[in-house]
Amino acid sequence: MALPLPPGFFYDPSPDFGTDPRPFVAMMLLGFLIGVAGHLARSRALIALGIGLIFLATFLLPLAANILKSS
Repeated sequence: MALPLPPGFFYDPSPDFGTDPRPFVAMMLLGFLIGVAGHLARSRALIALGIGLIFLATFLLPLAANILKSS
């Protein structure tokens, strides 16, 4: 017997996220550029900074924006 899915699991063709993705994409690209520069310069600090910016831009900041908007 299959249980019905809660209403939050249905497809919404036009979701209202309320955040503009351009700053996150720009931060992610900046993180990639800094990471590449760190690899070229063999600087572990720059590599770590690039990875940190990518992680912030792709997960933490969008998650925080979504949580703050929903509350």
